Amino acid sequence: MKRRSLQSIQKQLQSSSYKLTPQRQMTLQVLLEKDDSHMSAEEIYIQLKKKYPSIGLATVYRTLDILTELGVVYKVTFEDGISRYDLKMEGNEHFHHHLLCLECGRVEEIADDLLTDIEPLVEQEFQFKILDHRLTFHGICHDCQLKKKGEE
Repeated sequence: MKRRSLQSIQKQLQSSSYKLTPQRQMTLQVLLEKDDSHMSAEEIYIQLKKKYPSIGLATVYRTLDILTELGVVYKVTFEDGISRYDLKMEGNEHFHHHLLCLECGRVEEIADDLLTDIEPLVEQEFQFKILDHRLTFHGICHDCQLKKKGEE
């Protein structure tokens, strides 16, 4: 799957009667530039303040709420309890999965949808219509494993 483009997001906004305002465009630009960072609203705001000192934190939150509502970004919360935002991949029906290191807090993305075969079984077994799913594997990343080995 490929990452979203500003043009495809703009079309999606317009089809939902939203304009791509300068503030929304700036926020999207940060998300597109840092697409593997899982940034919080505050982190996005700090990045924006460097280039656009007049932008307010409330504007960033409103923009992220709209983008979340439209499915352009996903709001995810990991172990630290902070909501972070993740761009939805182009053509991906579902949220992508994550690996979360419990030692250093690093988050890695898994692009493949690992639950495609399981969804129909769950729907049938529980008479439950699945709209989406999220999966996070908790463990210790390769770097932390090596670091731990070196300390032993």
